[in-house]
Amino acid sequence: MANKLDPMDLKQIINLHLAGESNRGISDMLGISRKTVNAYMKLFHASEVPLKELLALDAASLRELFPIKTTINNARYDRLMRYFDKTKLARYAPGFTLQYHHLEYQQIDPEPYSYTQFCLHFNRRFKQLSGSMKLEHKAGDQLMIDFAGKHLYLTDKQTGEQTAVEVFVSILPCSQYTYVQACKSQKREDLIRCITGALGYIGGVPKAIVSDNLKSAVSRSSKYEPQINKSLKECALHYGCVINPARPYHPQDKALVENAVKLVYQRIYYPLREMTFFSLQELNQEIRKLLEGFNDYLFQLKEASRKELFQRIERRELKALPAAPYEVKNYCRAKVQKMGYVFFSVGKAYYSVPYRYIGKQTQIHYTATQIEVYYNRDRIALHKRTASKGTYNTIKEHLSSNHQIYKDWSPEYFKKLAQPHGESVMMFIEQLLNQAAYPEVGYKSAMGVIQLHRQYGAERLNKACARALYGNFLSYTRVKNILQNHLDREYQDLDKLNDTRSHIPEHTNIRGAGAYN
Repeated sequence: MANKLDPMDLKQIINLHLAGESNRGISDMLGISRKTVNAYMKLFHASEVPLKELLALDAASLRELFPIKTTINNARYDRLMRYFDKTKLARYAPGFTLQYHHLEYQQIDPEPYSYTQFCLHFNRRFKQLSGSMKLEHKAGDQLMIDFAGKHLYLTDKQTGEQTAVEVFVSILPCSQYTYVQACKSQKREDLIRCITGALGYIGGVPKAIVSDNLKSAVSRSSKYEPQINKSLKECALHYGCVINPARPYHPQDKALVENAVKLVYQRIYYPLREMTFFSLQELNQEIRKLLEGFNDYLFQLKEASRKELFQRIERRELKALPAAPYEVKNYCRAKVQKMGYVFFSVGKAYYSVPYRYIGKQTQIHYTATQIEVYYNRDRIALHKRTASKGTYNTIKEHLSSNHQIYKDWSPEYFKKLAQPHGESVMMFIEQLLNQAAYPEVGYKSAMGVIQLHRQYGAERLNKACARALYGNFLSYTRVKNILQNHLDREYQDLDKLNDTRSHIPEHTNIRGAGAYN
C-alpha cells in the first residue's frame, strides 16, 4: 500500500527548500518521488503564502491548503529494486544493454515501469556503485551519528558494581568535527538528548542528520522509504532539519562516522581505561576534555585541525539554533471528562480542553514543562505543566458559557453577593470561607446560603445567619434548618441573641453556687 505525506513531511520539504536544496536533492534525501516534490513546490508557490508562514501552520491548516498526495508505490518499486539486485553483476558483461533487461523485466512484472522510468531508477540505484570513489561533502550539509559498539562503565561507590553506558558519536563530514557523549542507553529519550547536545556543541544545525537504523530512530526499516520515529521527526522539525537514515546493511552510507568511532576508541577510550567514574556527569566532563584535544589534533595532509576546518569553512554554513533546545516528548491517552478536563495520569492533574470535545479520546503530548492535547492529530489545548497533584488547570475560553461563571468565583465575589442581604449574611459568608481548608470547597456552600433568600427573603436569611453565627454553626445545612424550623422568628433582633441573663426568676429560697462549697 502506498504511503502518504503527512504535514511533517510537507514541513521537511519546505525546510530543505529554504536551505537551498534542489527538488532532486530533496527527493533523494527524503526518499520521496521527485514528481511529488515538484507538485508540492508548485502548490506552495501557488498558495501565495510565504514558506516561513507555512512552517508555522498547524496540521489541520496544512491539510486544508494542500491535498494529500501519495508517494511511490512501495510494492511495485520494491519488485523493481529486487530485479536490479539480481542483475547488478550482469552490467559488467559484454553486450549489456538496459533495453534487453527492460524487455525481460516487462515479462515477469505485472505492473512494469516504462523504459524511461526503468532507466531513471537504474541510474539512481547504481550511480555510486560503479567503483570506489572519494565523496565530496558539502559544508553544513549533514551530521552523521552513531553509537559506539563498545561500552564505557560507571562504578557504584557502595558495591563496586560496574554498569555499562552507551557512547554517542557524531561528525560533520566536511570538516570531520566530532562530538562524543556518554548516555545511559540507546533509547529514544537518550538519543534525542545526545542529538541536542551535539547541535549545541557545534553551535548550529545542518540540513540533514544521517542516522543508523536504530529502533529509537526508525520505526520501520526500509531501503527506500524508512519510517522515522515520531519523536525524532518532531525533534528535526524543531531544529529545521531532516532525518535521513542510512540504508540497512550499507555502512558506507555513513563511513566517516564509522571511522570516527574507531578514532574515539584510540583517543578517548584508551586514556580513560584506568580511570574510575561514579556518575555520568563526571564521565562526560572527562570525555569533553579529551574531545577538545581530539578536535585540535592536526591532520597530517591538510595541515589543519578538525576545529580549524570547522571554524573556517563549515560553521557559517550551518543554520542558527532555535531559541530553546528541543524537549523530549512522551505520549499517553486520555478521555475528555464530562466537566471538560482530561486527566493527565503521569502528573496526577487535570487540564481543560474545549467543551465540544467532551467524551472524545485524545492523545496527550507532554514534556517536562508543557502539556499538549491532540484530537485526530490536531492540537486542541496547550498548558504549562504543573507539579501539583490533583489540581485543575483551566483556560477560561475552553469552558461552555454556563460554566465560565464558575471561574469568576472568589471570596470577594461571594461577599459582594451577600452584601445586599444584610450584615450578618456577609459576616457568615466570610467566616464560612475562612474555615474551609481550601477556598473552592466552601464556594458551593456559600452559594447555597445566599440562594436561600429566594425562598425565605433577605430579612429572615439575615436573622438566621445571625443565629448561626451566635452558635458558631457555620454550614449551609444549619442555616437551612433554622429557616425551616422558624427558629429565626424566636428573636426579633440581635440584642436578644446577646442577652446572657438566666431565664430562672430571682427567689430567696434558691441557693447559689456558694451553698455547695
